Amino acid sequence: MKHPIPLKWPLAFLALLPCLASALFGADGSRQPLAAGACLVYVGTYTNSRSQGIYAWRMDTAGGSLSSLGLAVQTPNPSFLEVAPNHRFLYAVNELDTFEGKPAGSVSAFSIDAATGKLTFLNRQTSGGASPCHLTLDAQGKNVLVANYTGGSTERLPVQSDGRLGAPTDFQQHIGKSVNPDRQLGPHAHCVTLDDSNHFLFVCDLGMDKVLSFRFDASQDTLIPNHPEGIQSNPSFTTTQPGTGPRHLVFHPNGRHAYIINELNSTIVHYAYDPDRGVLKELQTVPLLAQSFTNRSTAAEIAVHPSGKFLYGSNRGEDTIVVFGIAATTGDLTFLQRVPTQGKTPRNFAIDPSGKFLFVANQNSDNIVIFNIDPATGKLTPSGKVLDAPSPVCVKFVPAPLPAASR
Repeated sequence: MKHPIPLKWPLAFLALLPCLASALFGADGSRQPLAAGACLVYVGTYTNSRSQGIYAWRMDTAGGSLSSLGLAVQTPNPSFLEVAPNHRFLYAVNELDTFEGKPAGSVSAFSIDAATGKLTFLNRQTSGGASPCHLTLDAQGKNVLVANYTGGSTERLPVQSDGRLGAPTDFQQHIGKSVNPDRQLGPHAHCVTLDDSNHFLFVCDLGMDKVLSFRFDASQDTLIPNHPEGIQSNPSFTTTQPGTGPRHLVFHPNGRHAYIINELNSTIVHYAYDPDRGVLKELQTVPLLAQSFTNRSTAAEIAVHPSGKFLYGSNRGEDTIVVFGIAATTGDLTFLQRVPTQGKTPRNFAIDPSGKFLFVANQNSDNIVIFNIDPATGKLTPSGKVLDAPSPVCVKFVPAPLPAASR
């Protein structure tokens, strides 16, 4: 940099530091020029006659302007994506029923070119079970954990220093069922979530009406079922109400509250969380659907705003995003707003790094609708920006510098 860094920064710039810090250096360690609030937007899809894989856009979070970067990489059914903590690698499930002749899907690793947004394929490993639908990385980026929907299982894959995936080190088969004869005749893992301490892993199993919990150590190869002391019968799971179908779990930024969105009965449940023992305690249940809505609808995605003040959930069928306020002292939810998504089947949505925009992936209308987030109320208003995206099912952001030609 040509000019010395001043000792005092404007508050507005300080707010952007989390998005910019990782873009200081390139993949080879060289210092890169920065553009305030520049981020890559990656969209995973279901591949078909319209879609070929993962697509990319570049966004300026200061003003919300977007430019298409086209197809980032061709890969089958990348229905959920995750980005490494160092922002150099991206991982995608390949939601398939067969891989290398066995009943399994796979997980693919890619390197990220911050200048062009292109993804370079590194390697691919089996997910251990069919139809992998969700994955996460630990805080150090040393392990990928994946949930397999069909058959209900969880697998652990080590990440090598070059971003490639090693062979699986652990596989956990879920066993059980619940009351819904159409959706719960067996286990269906739908989400893997690590708590903020990186010590406990939670797996939502829609088919069992349970949230399984494991002790996690990034330096160890196996997952150990968590049997916390002082809990009646000492179970390694939290049971949800019969027929709810737990889908996704998110933690509040303070680490003391968790929220689960239930797919089958369209509710969100608030839990108090004990981070020392990895224990969830149910506190509150709120409905997602309007009382006047009587058609079929299933819940999908859930997210807490970075401020910790608001929570969002999506309905597929009613095709809405529902906004809740989060009480500062108790973590309880209060309904604020219900907004049509301007598309069909909002399977996934994501909040950009600045906390100013919410991107809704409408799977069955081939579009991503962008909403402005009011920082004071959390409420959504359409920004007027709509991205054309074939069968979009996952949105992820990666802080990245603008290319030289744009500076």
